[in-house]
Amino acid sequence: MSNTSPKPQGADADASAQDTLYASRRKLYVRAVSGIFDNWRWALVWITQLIFYGLPWLQWNDRQAVLLHLVERKFYIFGWVFWPQDVIFLALLLIISAYALFFFTAIAGRLWCGYACPQTVYTEIFMWIERKIEGDHVRRQKLDQAPMSGEKAARRGLKFLAWGLVALWTGFTFVAYFSPLEELLQAARTLSFGPWELFWILFYGGFTYLFAGVMREQVCKYMCPYARFQGVMFDPDTLVITYDEGRGEPRGARKKGIDPRSVNKGDCIDCGICVQVCPTGIDIRDGLQYECIGCAACIDACDQVMDRMNYPRGLIRYSTENAIKKHWGAKDILVHVLRPRTLIYGTILALLCAGFVWGLATREPLRVDVIRDRAALAREVEGGMIENVYSLQVMNMSEQARSFHFSVSGLPGVTVDGENLIEIGPAATQSVTLRVLVPYDSGKPGANPIEFEVRADDDPSLSLREETTFLFPR
Repeated sequence: MSNTSPKPQGADADASAQDTLYASRRKLYVRAVSGIFDNWRWALVWITQLIFYGLPWLQWNDRQAVLLHLVERKFYIFGWVFWPQDVIFLALLLIISAYALFFFTAIAGRLWCGYACPQTVYTEIFMWIERKIEGDHVRRQKLDQAPMSGEKAARRGLKFLAWGLVALWTGFTFVAYFSPLEELLQAARTLSFGPWELFWILFYGGFTYLFAGVMREQVCKYMCPYARFQGVMFDPDTLVITYDEGRGEPRGARKKGIDPRSVNKGDCIDCGICVQVCPTGIDIRDGLQYECIGCAACIDACDQVMDRMNYPRGLIRYSTENAIKKHWGAKDILVHVLRPRTLIYGTILALLCAGFVWGLATREPLRVDVIRDRAALAREVEGGMIENVYSLQVMNMSEQARSFHFSVSGLPGVTVDGENLIEIGPAATQSVTLRVLVPYDSGKPGANPIEFEVRADDDPSLSLREETTFLFPR
């Protein structure tokens, strides 16, 4: 008689196939951990959030220090004012960020994910709130399994309220980077937010709540694209979190202080704490997995267990595939950090950063666009002069009011008819129409090159030349 069960058919077969393809979520009750890497992680939480929440409140030249003002189409960043024409700086910044990610990932894996990614940072904050209100991982699990009661409802309600307040304040702060903070505060007092401001506060705050409070590891495992392509940036000399299988196996329980070799065991006592502290719920002893975000919580946990067992630390540690196989020490690992991939990434990154800094340092706080009036290309006026009309768009990109003089050159006897002075406020744009006159016999029929010069009254070194053409009738 065969002990094989009959194969499911029809709907049962479809359900069976789905069971093999999709795993239902198992809620994680992450255990708190302390240690050097946990301290680093919380240091990054404090640093990033002090910057994020604090920058909109800083003042600079009687304005918000950092304001990406979409309505005015100006980006104020401390002493700089960037206009749409400065998009090259944004492009360079994005390229620098990408190469920095490649560079640090090639050296030490998912440092960004483990320490500075907003998903990691806000999950840490929300989990801290959860522990303070509902207790440690054991109490949280018991609370979930317990029937609804007044205490359970109160703790849950308080937790959700705290999460909601943090999420809303996060959404409000996000919008304060794009809309002046003073206007937002006034709108908050009167509940008169604009439709787009209200939408983005609720949108960003809602997704902060959803991702950090509800979905958590699901975002890292199934939604984040970085987890999928990180493998192409790793090589056998990349520092990643590794379990030393040669030292830890065979694993098994034993009493404290027993030499593992005397009982034919490795150093791993199979306590499972490394799994309990993992925010994505993986077992690092199964090898490197794409779900690992590189937070190093398992290193802190394992080191504490090794201390209690009087074993050397480092059963789980930052190491490389080659170092584990070839039993390298720290010196050999550091030597192999400087390899072709990291040298190329590092060189390109250094050049990009140098170019970005040079561009900012040499950026002129003046920009001029010259447009010839196409409605009246050229006409003869009294006195035997030929007239062309130009519209000059002058951008004062500094944060002080300035007066600018106009002059023109390139043809004999060329002059600007009328007022050649304009006053422009700080970080402002103004258009001026200029009539340029040239004697009839000073040029050839058709287009002749001329050059406008715009010079600041208070700083003669601040000047700009723009070439254009002067038309003579044929």
